[in-house]
Amino acid sequence: MTVVKYTIAAERAGERIDKALAHIQTEWSRTQISNWLTDGVIKVNGAEVKAKYKVREGDIIEVDVPEPEQLEVVAENLALDIVYEDADVVVVNKPKGMVVHPAPGHMSGTLVNGLMHHCKDLSGINGVLRPGIVHRIDKDTSGLLMVAKNDTAHESLVNQLVAKSVTRKYTALVHGHIAHDKGTIDAPIGRDTKDRQKQAVVDNGKHAVTHFQVIERLGDYTLVECRLETGRTHQIRVHMQYIGFPLVGDPKYGPKKTIDFNGQVLHAGVLGFVHPATGGYLEFSAALPKDFEQLLAELRE
Repeated sequence: MTVVKYTIAAERAGERIDKALAHIQTEWSRTQISNWLTDGVIKVNGAEVKAKYKVREGDIIEVDVPEPEQLEVVAENLALDIVYEDADVVVVNKPKGMVVHPAPGHMSGTLVNGLMHHCKDLSGINGVLRPGIVHRIDKDTSGLLMVAKNDTAHESLVNQLVAKSVTRKYTALVHGHIAHDKGTIDAPIGRDTKDRQKQAVVDNGKHAVTHFQVIERLGDYTLVECRLETGRTHQIRVHMQYIGFPLVGDPKYGPKKTIDFNGQVLHAGVLGFVHPATGGYLEFSAALPKDFEQLLAELRE
């Protein structure tokens, strides 16, 4: 176990211990913290406390962080839409509804399970649960992902993401009539202070930039192409909601009254990057899924 210690500052005083710790250590969920309190691995001033304990200024919290469980990811023969593959990289068109990588409680049916059966060789940089995964898209977002087959390729692709040189264009259907043809949203994104399950535009968030261009206006809806300059969690969904045009079907950031699409209407349609080995620029496109096209056809009618 790794032992970590925290001293409660004045601004945290009076908060429940699970809430206070979740603010101090954002990688821990309140559920995880509550479980640790039950297991007795968290002590305040040397004594065990319950989750409802309210911390005081100067309290010394000691956490014996349990070692992560070793989880085994099983290769599965899943139908994958491989757009491109060579000795270094794979580009795959992920279907809507597929999770990118396994997580505790969701260990099968993911893109990684399928890739492990298909490829046999994937970069190990991101560990056993995320082999080869350089970036990801949400479960209910469809479209293109690049995957690294070795560590050299992985480092090259990650460096390109950091340098903002990867081309990533998404097609999205949003609520509302966007009058101007194009725009840029430059607003920092971080964890929502009111709901830890969501992201939001917050003052102390990470730098985030989305460029958008109108493709088609469809009455009360607008079809846009969004180009990511940065890649924050839920970036397009958060940014479009922030400027008043939330994604259609989005259960997390959209309005309560929306089109039932079983998730946000968002597709990663264009992906371009410099090949890690050859140095040549590659760009790929994936057509809109049939349900996306069908929805647009219905709105045009």
